[in-house]
Amino acid sequence: MKKIFTLLLLPATLAVYAQPRLLTQAMVTTKTTIVSPEADEAPAGNFTSESGEQVRVMRFGGDGETKTTTWLKNDLVKTFSESEMGRTTVIRDNSKKLTTTIMEMMGRKSGFYATDEDQEIMRKRMDSMMQGRGGQNANFGGGGSNSPAVYSIVYADDTKKIAGYACKKALVIGKRSNGTSDTTTVWYCPDFKLQHLPSTGGAAAGFGGFNMTAGKNGLEELNGFPMEYERTMNRGRKMTVQVTKLVIDKDVADKEFEIAKYIEIKAMKDMQNSSGPGFQMRITQ
Repeated sequence: MKKIFTLLLLPATLAVYAQPRLLTQAMVTTKTTIVSPEADEAPAGNFTSESGEQVRVMRFGGDGETKTTTWLKNDLVKTFSESEMGRTTVIRDNSKKLTTTIMEMMGRKSGFYATDEDQEIMRKRMDSMMQGRGGQNANFGGGGSNSPAVYSIVYADDTKKIAGYACKKALVIGKRSNGTSDTTTVWYCPDFKLQHLPSTGGAAAGFGGFNMTAGKNGLEELNGFPMEYERTMNRGRKMTVQVTKLVIDKDVADKEFEIAKYIEIKAMKDMQNSSGPGFQMRITQ
């Protein structure tokens, strides 16, 4: 009887060990490269919306290389990004549902904070304006559609090492209600996942990972942590993201998430209206 009991427990034990560990502390360094097709025109500049509001369009995540370092400690996530456009730091407090963004351009630092509710309001305004301009969209994963995608994952047997970690290959397939679809090739480490951090770098890296509460992109459903992936963005741009360094065996210091007192931090809604009545700031990629 004892032998039968042992054999029955064995499959359950193996299933437990097959699940990736959930880590609450880590430091990840990532390189994001974006390449646009020839004759691609960046949708940046100023225009007047149908309601008569003056809108300034700021483009982030443009061509070139962005280096990103992310620190994770429990409910806190800090992302520092550096590109030709400047330096950006984003601190996300998941317990307070608050995101603080600090931008450094031409030697000057300034920042703003936003609750999840603030970001949702801004996202709805952006979607409304984009629909009025022909339905274009800056969603991560592209496809040129506002309809949410349903993701499925196909796991492959291919393996390779990235930043010293053994990784496996997977295809993340997103299908939308309008019939469009996109496929992301991912190399992931099956040994662990990072709490509050389904991935690093990517399309938002040019703005320091702004809008970290954005909708799903399929990577969070992987059975592990994505170490490298490639996908097609809006307007045919190709994005490649690769983790170049990953430290998971050291404690992250609390001081990493402190904000210098000399940096002026405003509410996001004040930043949007800082250029006078009827002004809006929209961030596109």
